[in-house]
Amino acid sequence: MYPDDSLSNWHSGQGHWPNVSPDLWQDWKWQLRNRITSLEQLEQYLKLTPDERAGCLFAKDKLALAITPYFFNLIDPNDPNDPVRRQVVPHAGEMQTAPEELLDPVGEENTKPVDGIVHRYPDRVLFLVTDRCASYCRYCTRSRLVSNAQDYNFHPEFESGLEYIRTHPEIRDVLLSGGDPLLLSDKKLDYLLGELRKIPHLEFIRIGSRIPVFLPQRITPALCEIFKKHGPIWLSIHVNHPNECSHELRDACERLSFAGVPIGNQSVLLKEVNDEAETMKSLIHRLLMMRVRPYYLYQCDLITGSAHLRADARKGIEIIRALRGHTTGYAIPQFVIDAPGGGGKVPINPEYVKEVTDTEIIMRNFQGQEYRYPLINSADHPIDTHAPTIDPILV
Repeated sequence: MYPDDSLSNWHSGQGHWPNVSPDLWQDWKWQLRNRITSLEQLEQYLKLTPDERAGCLFAKDKLALAITPYFFNLIDPNDPNDPVRRQVVPHAGEMQTAPEELLDPVGEENTKPVDGIVHRYPDRVLFLVTDRCASYCRYCTRSRLVSNAQDYNFHPEFESGLEYIRTHPEIRDVLLSGGDPLLLSDKKLDYLLGELRKIPHLEFIRIGSRIPVFLPQRITPALCEIFKKHGPIWLSIHVNHPNECSHELRDACERLSFAGVPIGNQSVLLKEVNDEAETMKSLIHRLLMMRVRPYYLYQCDLITGSAHLRADARKGIEIIRALRGHTTGYAIPQFVIDAPGGGGKVPINPEYVKEVTDTEIIMRNFQGQEYRYPLINSADHPIDTHAPTIDPILV
């Protein structure tokens, strides 16, 4: 059972760092400098399981360990199965590679015309601008690249990416990602967004970031002014569990919203983190309270060493079925699988359509009741009064 969604129950505070001055605590650069990055630091605050200890020793070869003090405080130190802990504390499962797992699970390497640009879809590109994050998700799709623990040797080069976008007029949409773009300095972000805004055929600029979740202190008034200057800038954040919804995250989202930044959320379906309908319902309701629209629920990609975190994809379908009709449509994300090998995002939905005939769609609503919608316009094709009566139509 999870706490209710009233703001009084949202996490906040300095927790394990009570003696740090409020000014330092709110300094995002202090948060970065004081991240937990070693087994020795972790063991000061947590009694690690044998699997966690083994995972920490392996992290230097797979994906670096890093947790901001702010985000670490959201972990319940007395619960080895805490849902926040499972996302950021290394585990021995990362040392295992299942047969279906891939180093590049969504096929980005095959669609890179220049270093840092992934051009899979006709009208949009992914622009990888850094290999660093404030904290590292243990199921990261780009763990081959992020943190450089695997010696991928990625060195972002803005100019080649910008030139590619400038010379390809079919590109109308760019998504900045990495690593986390919001770890760049204000000066670099201002320059990058300014250069993108100069490109006449570019209509839509998006940023994918977990910084508001890992490091809400980074969402400063100065950063918000940059977004205003180059807006509209659309932002996709990444919250997986209601326990991540703190006062600090809510305030950061409010600052972004008031700066004219539309915010969506992309969750990853994770085993024993958010693979239950009630957990997901609590999360999406909190997101709406923070001015964030639930956007995607991703099936966890087949990245190497992620089997212990991957939930059964059928759970995702069950969750969407449990949400539909029981909460507002604004709150329901689209469940997708990023098809292995580079097939792109494929929507996965419960079966609401029973049959499509030449004359009607036969469908079921959220309660399983059957309804029919005619495909032939009665004005052009008069209804046979002797035919059986059509069931009520759900409009």
